[in-house]
Amino acid sequence: MSHGYPKTTRITDLKIYPIKSCRGFSIKSSTLTRKGLKHDRCCMFIDAKKVFITIRDKPEMTLIKTAVDIDADDKPVLKITFPAVVKDHSEKPKPDYENATTISVPLESDETWLEEHATLINAEIWKYETDAYAFTTPEIADVVTKYFTSWDPDSKVQLVIKGPTPRQCRGNGDPSVLGRKEFVNFPDVLPIQVANEKSLKELNGRLSQTGAHEITIERFRPNIIVESDNLEPWEEDEWKTLRINPPRSMLGSLSMMIGVGNESIDVDVAARCARCHVPNVDPDTAVPDKKEPWGTLYAYRRVDDGVKYKPCFGMLCCPRNEGTIEVGMEVEIREVMQAAGGKGEHRYVKGF
Repeated sequence: MSHGYPKTTRITDLKIYPIKSCRGFSIKSSTLTRKGLKHDRCCMFIDAKKVFITIRDKPEMTLIKTAVDIDADDKPVLKITFPAVVKDHSEKPKPDYENATTISVPLESDETWLEEHATLINAEIWKYETDAYAFTTPEIADVVTKYFTSWDPDSKVQLVIKGPTPRQCRGNGDPSVLGRKEFVNFPDVLPIQVANEKSLKELNGRLSQTGAHEITIERFRPNIIVESDNLEPWEEDEWKTLRINPPRSMLGSLSMMIGVGNESIDVDVAARCARCHVPNVDPDTAVPDKKEPWGTLYAYRRVDDGVKYKPCFGMLCCPRNEGTIEVGMEVEIREVMQAAGGKGEHRYVKGF
């Protein structure tokens, strides 16, 4: 199937999720590093056994809001908002943001601060260990404890931020598959996920036909969302390499001529994103739907021979270099898979 490659599209939204499985937010611009968008999935929650937890385990995590701000010393801080939990005898717990508690966590701390406020531990993600700083000061730890025990009195949860030891990509990002070593913070496997807005619209059309509610792209937690008139639904299955180009302004051209910034960023499209039931959780209520959208996706989006029991949405990618990325930038689809239907060389390799 041909889509007239090479072709270009544009970035319509950028999203980061500073804490794994918690609410993210849109940004106009960021730095795309080899490990992903700056501050994306730099933190996560762990249980008493130091094993990571996600919406799969605790849907109420999706109610925790995040934001990145700058402090008085011009350094980035993570603002985390925990809603109050309202309970009564007839209904499930509900979030109350009018009585929420917000804490601040520095994102670029020196060793002295970390020694006073955190403990370096080994945390576990998908059976692999990685180092992390667990925040131990009461102003952080007590708020975390209060929130999670409001939902489950037996919860023992800590907030951690990635430690200094690089965490190597696995699965389709393993050197034996990708051809080079890449590293990541706390995403499941690979640094970034790219999503095609046309694919979401096509899925929502099917959901509407069944009487189900339409959903937003937030359900799938992508980082880079693209859309243009020349894109078709699901054609991203065929993508192999992308180039994110800087604005084609005179200033941008001059910057490139004199070698100052504004360089293109090349990205390897490494794998389809195989989906569990996380997209079924309503991000506004934390209530999982018993069927959708996973049921509809399962019916027609089991398209990867490497993971036949899961439907796919979005593409997992590894940047080759780093640079500034902005909404509105052109994304050039430079290489695609050759086999008809897009299955080609893309074959999901389990990374955990």
